[in-house]
Amino acid sequence: MTERLYYHDAYLREFPATVVDAGADGRRVVLDRTALYPTSGGQPHDTGSLGGRRVVDVVDEGERIVHVLDAPLEAVVVEGRVDWPRRYDHMQQHTGQHLLSALLEERLGAATASVHFGAQVSTVELELAALDPAALAAIEWEANALAREARPVTVTFEAGATATGLRKPPPREGTIRVVTIAGLDRSACGGTHVRSTAEVLPVLLDGVERIRGRVRVAFRCGDRALARARRDHDALAALAGAFSAAPDDVPALVERQAAQLRELEGTVRRLAGEVVAIRARDLVGATTPVAGLRRIHLVVPEGEAESLRLVAQACAREGRVLFAGGIAGTPTVVLAASADAGVDAARRLQAVLARVGGKGGGTPQLAQGRVADPARVDAVLQALLAEG
Repeated sequence: MTERLYYHDAYLREFPATVVDAGADGRRVVLDRTALYPTSGGQPHDTGSLGGRRVVDVVDEGERIVHVLDAPLEAVVVEGRVDWPRRYDHMQQHTGQHLLSALLEERLGAATASVHFGAQVSTVELELAALDPAALAAIEWEANALAREARPVTVTFEAGATATGLRKPPPREGTIRVVTIAGLDRSACGGTHVRSTAEVLPVLLDGVERIRGRVRVAFRCGDRALARARRDHDALAALAGAFSAAPDDVPALVERQAAQLRELEGTVRRLAGEVVAIRARDLVGATTPVAGLRRIHLVVPEGEAESLRLVAQACAREGRVLFAGGIAGTPTVVLAASADAGVDAARRLQAVLARVGGKGGGTPQLAQGRVADPARVDAVLQALLAEG
């Protein structure tokens, strides 16, 4: 049985311990006592070291805790060390989650259905259908106000059958570990927590998404929230500098720039369409009809299939046209037939490609496919345009 030191002192960073069991490779080690927290209750495991070996995972196996190391451990009596920045970050996020869950339930009647503690951002999934931005902002403001009161966060061990005031029913019978935020929340929890709500400041709510008929709220607390605020500030300052404007003016400027960009993109699309139409007319005009059809053979040196399809369709709109095109050095082929050409583009393309190990498909007016050997593209195009 492993004594869980973190149950009583989450701030403990170093501890002596004795190895009581180990795997054959010496990398899975069980100690008589540990301050390293295993993955449990949604909270990620600690990292750290044992006897100079790096701890890469900590696994809860009920009565004992297994420490997974990066290299075999030979010593029996070891000194353990907790990766403190990671541990303290988890303590801030977990305590902040208790504060938020209690506040959301008290103010909005939104019970917490599940929790996820991520490496960058954490989330609480709520039994709530919707949460508008104004309500979210109010919850964030009050969460920070409550945290500033520096309410004590304490740990007690109580009988599950008689423990009162718990936010959720106890998970099991017998003795349970209860984490209490004075005057706000009592929860059965085995995780690590800070001593005061002041340590979770600031509390930053990152947004809301709907999932499975519920609301999921993203949040950051403490140092993680400060780091995010700094990144946001730096990004805003950089944008303000680029616009030679005050930071507060950036949102309106960006919106104006976005509107102008949308207008320019519309103009570009219109002009591109005009260019395609002109090119199509030139191609059709330069082609002599054969058996009543203008059979256009085009291989462009470079480009995208979408551009080739646009030219093909524009040519077909001129009437009495069969267009076969490709892109040099690629296996792509496109076949377009005007409505009055008497040719089903998809059927003809599939028939020709089947003979050379290619595949394709489309509609009677426009089809696209791939040739197994790009060197045979030109021959395929000629076959597509052949009479019959």
